[in-house]
Amino acid sequence: MIRTLPPSARDAALLVARLVLGVVLIAHGWQKVFTNGLGATAEGFAGMGVPLAPVSAAFAGLVELVGGVLVLAGAATALVGILVVVDMLGAALLVHITNGVFASDGGWELVGVIGATALVLAAVGAGRFSVDHVLATRRTAATV
Repeated sequence: MIRTLPPSARDAALLVARLVLGVVLIAHGWQKVFTNGLGATAEGFAGMGVPLAPVSAAFAGLVELVGGVLVLAGAATALVGILVVVDMLGAALLVHITNGVFASDGGWELVGVIGATALVLAAVGAGRFSVDHVLATRRTAATV
């Protein structure tokens, strides 16, 4: 028999996952957009061999910063989750994969965990404690 968490515990677990992922995404997006700036981020990307470095830097910075805020709120979770997966897949394949697993060596573990978490949220949704749930509930109530 397959056992899963009761709905209330499932929703709480999804909330915790969203809060942690959202904070991590915001921190990395903030760093790219404001702390370093997109210009310096693009230079860093170019130095790592990332193609179209200015476009890639803007994409990564905005997906992480804006996407992180949306993940925290549980809004547009499927779309944001897929965009984060694309962002992390690019980071893994273009930069981290040749450095092994460990982040301390420049490896892929952090981008892997971020991408996998985003994929799970895209697949199962944000849970009851989310903007997505509120909007879905309103749509259902309006059609009844």
